[in-house]
Amino acid sequence: MTPVFAQRHLLGTRSLTAPEITDLLDRADRYVAVNRSANKKLDVLAGRTVVNLFYENSTRTRTSFELAAKRLGADVVNMQTGASSVAKGETLIDTAATLNAMHPDVLVVRHHDSGAVSLLSQKVNCAVVNAGDGKHEHPTQGLLDALTIRRRKGRLEGLKIAICGDVVHSRVARSDIHLLTTMGAEVRLVAPRTLCISGAESMGVSVFHDLKKGIADCDIVMMLRIQNERMSGGFIPSTREYFRFFGLDREKLACAKPDALVMHPGPMNRGVEIDSDIADDVERSVIREQVEMGVAVRMAVLETVTRNLAQERGEPWEKTK
Repeated sequence: MTPVFAQRHLLGTRSLTAPEITDLLDRADRYVAVNRSANKKLDVLAGRTVVNLFYENSTRTRTSFELAAKRLGADVVNMQTGASSVAKGETLIDTAATLNAMHPDVLVVRHHDSGAVSLLSQKVNCAVVNAGDGKHEHPTQGLLDALTIRRRKGRLEGLKIAICGDVVHSRVARSDIHLLTTMGAEVRLVAPRTLCISGAESMGVSVFHDLKKGIADCDIVMMLRIQNERMSGGFIPSTREYFRFFGLDREKLACAKPDALVMHPGPMNRGVEIDSDIADDVERSVIREQVEMGVAVRMAVLETVTRNLAQERGEPWEKTK
């Protein structure tokens, strides 16, 4: 079936419509069963090349994209920027020209600057997937969060979802806000004033500066990592003080619905934004499930953008797959 999402690139969730999101989630849902089967190898992207270009360190996202591409049958190249010409001063535009000469089909990019991935997408002839750019967006994380919620709760519309913690530095929060509000969820941001997005209400969310009040009666409590690497200055007095007021433990979680699910995009700072007792609770925590859904979502995205690229080039996708 021709995908509803018809763009060559996936750069963010802000421009996605509800039908496009639903289509991508439905496709990812089918890949969950594939990933749980004995034979995980498909030939959907046989003969295609996927390049992972990560300017920031990553374990979950890069490994997840690599697994997704390989399970679809693609050839995968992981470019380590620290060992490439980038470390010698090569510009992003020059890197794009170099990659163009190698004729990849999909470029998966993580970059520390907001907007860098969008710029790169304008300079290459292949499909580009944003794996996180600065404080801008991380669209596949938003999709995997939505898939995790939908599989557990059966829907997204009407759910009360609290996104808590270091919101101001979080590209995950921004992608989740755009995606979840588009799908009809009620989204709340819960953070200290120093870690909240200025003018967040204009994004269609409610803002709270008290964790217990913010997660009251919520279906989903999503905790965010304190991103010390993006901070310069005193955003929090201390990690101990932060956990006292904004770290999730049993007492605070009791304010949410009795069947509320706990999420975290990882990596976790245990004892800072979340207590280990909560993070490891198989009844309430779906953190490990988020990792599993990440592979399925990235398989769906890689298949979709590659198919769109083939159609843009006039290649007979259906006859060759």
